[in-house]
Amino acid sequence: MLHPAARIPAPAAPATPCPVRTPRQPARARLPGLDHFNTAPEAAATATVLTCCNSRRWAHRIVAHRPYPDVDALLAAADEASYDLSAADLDEALTGERSFGLPPTAPASAHTALRAAHAAYEASFGHAFVIYLDGFHPDEHPDQVLAGIRSRLGNDPDEERVTAADELRRLARARLGRTVARSTGNEPIGPRQ
Repeated sequence: MLHPAARIPAPAAPATPCPVRTPRQPARARLPGLDHFNTAPEAAATATVLTCCNSRRWAHRIVAHRPYPDVDALLAAADEASYDLSAADLDEALTGERSFGLPPTAPASAHTALRAAHAAYEASFGHAFVIYLDGFHPDEHPDQVLAGIRSRLGNDPDEERVTAADELRRLARARLGRTVARSTGNEPIGPRQ
């Protein structure tokens, strides 16, 4: 039995809720070049996009969906358009690619090895070797290209087509991002020399 003076305390009033502070979301990438791309004439925007990937269907899809609210949306659209390329679209895009070359100051033996590797690849698959090299130091690019060609020469044509399409998608995405980032909005949108 409880002593009459001992009372069970009344429940405490609910605490005033503290405002929940959420970490601030980083601002999405917005560049003057994106605004410029969004408002450029269709022909000029298409020509710019074609410098990133030589597929007319890919370029027209990206240009048709303007305006993009931010660079992330533009790059997502580029990825989606890349995944939807038909075999003919991929062939068209691959014809616009050029083999990786070395600076003229590289040793003659390196030029010979790289030319021979590219020739073997092109004879096997009928198009230039494409590889995404972002993330590698430029000094490593020749070694990465040679290693990539040597490892991918063992692919069957269908497997290599899938690999080349993915490498091309990654290249086109990076090129498009750099093109928009490089544009200040003060120069006309159009193919880069």
